[in-house]
Amino acid sequence: MERFCDELRCERERRKVSIETICEQTKVASRHVVALEAGEYGALPGGVFRKGIIRSYLAALGLEEIPWIERFEASLRESGTASTEARDWTEFAENVRRNRGGSQSRADMRWVGVATMLGSLAALGWSVWKFALHGRLIP
Repeated sequence: MERFCDELRCERERRKVSIETICEQTKVASRHVVALEAGEYGALPGGVFRKGIIRSYLAALGLEEIPWIERFEASLRESGTASTEARDWTEFAENVRRNRGGSQSRADMRWVGVATMLGSLAALGWSVWKFALHGRLIP
């Protein structure tokens, strides 16, 4: 069985569509189209961006999307890129969790600042009410 990337390239060549034409129609960088046709899925952006590139490519060639996307995902799993991406997302999520751990103390300090500001506004309001509006000036 032929590899997905080879089948995709053969379809493009059979329809006599150049890489430049695909890039113009889809607004996808030529390096991504070349990487896709070479089976270098790791060189493509991840997640929805990668799927968007595939969909745009298929639309530019007039190919039916669903079976080609399924074949792409199978090829992605075979290449091991999907599991690498899952590890990358797991690592990213873990970093976010670690960095958010110290946010509780920052939130506490924020509330101290809000309380100080409200106290200052209350004191200012009382001063204006007491001395300016009631005509009492400070001796």
